[in-house]
Amino acid sequence: MKNTPLTEKHIALGAKMAEFAGYNMPISYSTITEEHNAVRQAVGVFDVSHMGEFIVRGKEATAFLQAATSNDVSKLKPGEIQYSCMPNKKGGIVDDLLVYRLDDAPEMTVAGEESYMLVVNASNEIKDWRWLKRIARGFQVKMTNISAKTGLIAIQGPKTIEALKKLTDIDLGSIKYYNFRRGKFAGCKNVIVSATGYTGSGGFEIYARNRDIAKIWDKVFKAGAKHGIKPAGLGARDTLRLEMGYCLYGNDINDKTSPLEAGLGWITKLNKASDFPSKDKFLKQKAEGVKRRLVGFTLATERRVPRHDYEIESPRGAKIGIVTSGTHSPTLDMPIGMGYVKTKYAEPGSKIMIVVGGKKLEAVVCKVPFVEPGV
Repeated sequence: MKNTPLTEKHIALGAKMAEFAGYNMPISYSTITEEHNAVRQAVGVFDVSHMGEFIVRGKEATAFLQAATSNDVSKLKPGEIQYSCMPNKKGGIVDDLLVYRLDDAPEMTVAGEESYMLVVNASNEIKDWRWLKRIARGFQVKMTNISAKTGLIAIQGPKTIEALKKLTDIDLGSIKYYNFRRGKFAGCKNVIVSATGYTGSGGFEIYARNRDIAKIWDKVFKAGAKHGIKPAGLGARDTLRLEMGYCLYGNDINDKTSPLEAGLGWITKLNKASDFPSKDKFLKQKAEGVKRRLVGFTLATERRVPRHDYEIESPRGAKIGIVTSGTHSPTLDMPIGMGYVKTKYAEPGSKIMIVVGGKKLEAVVCKVPFVEPGV
């Protein structure tokens, strides 16, 4: 099991540790609800150094990524970020990822080249690397895996800017959603500060060298002390992302789910000129309609939490789908979940039944996010 550059920090803080994606990761430090509420109301800090980072550069870097990802990379300008996915050849998803346009980085780009950073899920790092290397054949690109030397923390919550502004000369308030800036942060050079978020409560991600990330962690907590800053583990990260209806790879999307089924048609640009894996399949799905959809649902009259792989039935007892994610929402104080159901049951307001052992729990399909961003 691997450690992140911050593992010793977590242990010293008394975190409950467990294996996740091959890493020894903090699940919680106090309680999931307390850490969740800290992010919603003040500031929480996550260690996400387990994520994978690849640098792609070359004269055909854009063309290569157009052929590998579903979104339209050509729309990105230096300093911008794009959420996307890498479809496989069978209509599923190899991984979802973030694409950073890095042409502003002289040390990563030479004349005539384009450069990007891809941020992928930790559990898929090796799989993604091999997949991209296969697609890269025939393109003038060079790929570098910088995952092992890159530290990453996510600082989330409505008081983040106030807590961090004295640590950097970057104007944090000027960083738009899905944009990034590069500069000095907490005394460390060449740090990337981005605003993508996975919680719906605002904040930033800090990418730095492994040898710098512990120093940054300490200075962030010192600066945020008067703002109620708390460390947050993967447990709260999951409840926060689920309240926003964000997909988690391995639960809500995988190599057998279509991005159109998962509500990710907005990152699947079927009108871009470049071909990418399964584009023809997705065009057919769009024309004919998908047979199932990923939906959100609530169990307002129940306290039992829906779990991954629980069956979903119609009110008359027909099997219509399966739960992919579920939790107790700290913000709403009720069980919430997501799952795939047959399209006829995907309309908000539709009643469905979650099968828990020998019991069937009534749930109602609803729009996501479950809570408004910023709450």
